[in-house]
Amino acid sequence: MLTITGDTSFQTVLTTFETTPGTCHDLLDELMDAYDKFIRHQDGFVGAGLHVNDAQTRIANYSQWRKREDFLAMLRSTEMRVRNRRISALCKSFEPVMYDVAETY
Repeated sequence: MLTITGDTSFQTVLTTFETTPGTCHDLLDELMDAYDKFIRHQDGFVGAGLHVNDAQTRIANYSQWRKREDFLAMLRSTEMRVRNRRISALCKSFEPVMYDVAETY
């Protein structure tokens, strides 16, 4: 379960995928499959959310991990490298960025 609060030690990762209306749902399916079958089962995974904008040109992904190293280990795994090649083919760009929660209201 996601916990959005400044008093946690979790590593937060925000990833934005730039896509097109024609490939948005294919990309969303690929991301949901990755979470369902692989990512959520990795050590340190806490939770995630996927969001699609109205124009279906962007997908935003919010995920949390116990620590930075857990996220990096998942990202560097052979399974995720293969999946990221498929994901990359369905979007113009994507970039995972690690954040610390500064404050919530």
